[in-house]
Amino acid sequence: MHIPHPQLYPARLRHLRPTQMTVGYAEVAAKQAEWRALHKGQRKHFLHNHWLPAVRGPKSEFYIVDHHHLGRALLDQGVEDCHVILLRDFSPLAPEEFWLQMEHAQWVHPYDAKGRRRPVDALPRTLEGLADDPYRSLAGEVRHAGGFPKDATPFAEFLWADFFRRRIAAGVLRKSPRQALEQALVLCHAPEAAHLPGWSGVFPAPPATPAARA
Repeated sequence: MHIPHPQLYPARLRHLRPTQMTVGYAEVAAKQAEWRALHKGQRKHFLHNHWLPAVRGPKSEFYIVDHHHLGRALLDQGVEDCHVILLRDFSPLAPEEFWLQMEHAQWVHPYDAKGRRRPVDALPRTLEGLADDPYRSLAGEVRHAGGFPKDATPFAEFLWADFFRRRIAAGVLRKSPRQALEQALVLCHAPEAAHLPGWSGVFPAPPATPAARA
């Protein structure tokens, strides 16, 4: 017998509040294709088993803190209803206190498609307002290609996106996505990426000292 989770709530996708400014549209498109490949029974099962993690904020609105790509993909495919899993209830807080708590918990990422930090009031009010960040799509492709593993660090792939943004020209990414992916797969193993979540590169061995060569 199915026992409902006590913190599981029905929600309308179009009413959910994002906690980031961008997604990778290429990754959204991939999730849309996966959804279209499911038949009716599979779609029902999928929705019953894919919950969007959320925090209840001012005016009791749900702010999702992950799975923005999935939410946007479902919304674009005409899905209206979903379930959110409530992580915390911050609804009694004033907006300023709410955002302080969200920052402290690393549940908000107010950076635009150029990697610039913006005020939280610039966050889109709906999933439909999420802008495209091609470097976020690139980071997702690199992860799927084995460049780095999925990591629990909040907004991990945005950290990788910003790393690639500073090293791969936008023109290369736009005109030659394959070349950009190849460059990124090399960069993700470089020592300069060692601070990033999931880094799996290997530092080169230091040169041998004269004594060691003797």
